[in-house]
Amino acid sequence: MTDVPGPIADFIVSEIRRARGAAGLTQEAFGRAAGYTASHVSSVENGSRALTIDFIRGTDRALRTGGLFERLASKLGTPSWFLPWLDAERSATQLRYFEPILIPGLLQTEHYARRVLRTDDSLSDSEVEQLTAARLERQKILTNDHPPQLVAVLDEGALRRTGDSFSGIMAQQIAHLISMTELPHVHVLIVPAATGIHIGLSGPFALARSAEGRWIGHLENQLGGEVVDKDDGVAKLHMMWESVRNEALPRNPSVDLLKEVETYHGPQ
Repeated sequence: MTDVPGPIADFIVSEIRRARGAAGLTQEAFGRAAGYTASHVSSVENGSRALTIDFIRGTDRALRTGGLFERLASKLGTPSWFLPWLDAERSATQLRYFEPILIPGLLQTEHYARRVLRTDDSLSDSEVEQLTAARLERQKILTNDHPPQLVAVLDEGALRRTGDSFSGIMAQQIAHLISMTELPHVHVLIVPAATGIHIGLSGPFALARSAEGRWIGHLENQLGGEVVDKDDGVAKLHMMWESVRNEALPRNPSVDLLKEVETYHGPQ
């Protein structure tokens, strides 16, 4: 499962396989009850296909666990409210991110991600490391054989955040953004500070387009997040996306601004 660090995904798959065997179900019988073909079940169990939240929920239905495996995935890896979005993100052909405050997770460096996660003092050191690893694992979709087109619109203020011992991390982060823009399918566009107030300052959001052409959105807040899949909500996010993208600089001027901000933070 690319939602969580590999060892955790391996553990969950092994437990599903063990539980299926204990229930006396063949892959075909289990698949019928879970809503999947026997070949799909086989490919998940042998690691050639990613484990998804839908498959986990199908497992819980098939084995009548009362949601045990979904709770396990949430406890060990990623909050359950985020899993549906990660499924959409992983299978997307197009991704759209707007961030007024932070760098999007798919574009964060390890040091930046760890520093951001450490701001939550309810997390233990091991939980921070686990979440950092999960975030880096997500980024593999950008370098696989068939990556999605990613367009990220960032407010300039997110690039200039600084503080004691943070400038070096930010310099490294900006350098990473610049290197990512060299990939033909990654576009990082900047809303300059001179723009002032704009609609995107109300909060971050994301959109993902599936291979079937269906769009879904995602909103984050202090208590969690929300997947937006109703037509009116998705339409509203598309309207907001067009507004913030129109405020952003074109691709090359955005890269020029990134390079300027990199010098602002000093050496890495």
